[in-house]
Amino acid sequence: MANARETKLDGNECSSEVVSMEAEVPEALFQSMRDFLKEHPQWDQYQLVSSAVASFLFQNGSTDKAVAQHYLNGIFRSY
Repeated sequence: MANARETKLDGNECSSEVVSMEAEVPEALFQSMRDFLKEHPQWDQYQLVSSAVASFLFQNGSTDKAVAQHYLNGIFRSY
């Protein structure tokens, strides 16, 4: 785990812990992710995966406030 600087959607910087992970995904899912990123250049692969994980956790009962915040940031992110 390493410390990093992160910019929130409102433009303010905050300290954030960042963890690197590696995952295998089905080819069809990977291609869909690649297509989405090509169509939405304001997103990057890290934001996409973080948003997807937060959505999964929130929708499956997580009560962690940080998860809820990431989930809501993903929903209200402007395209």
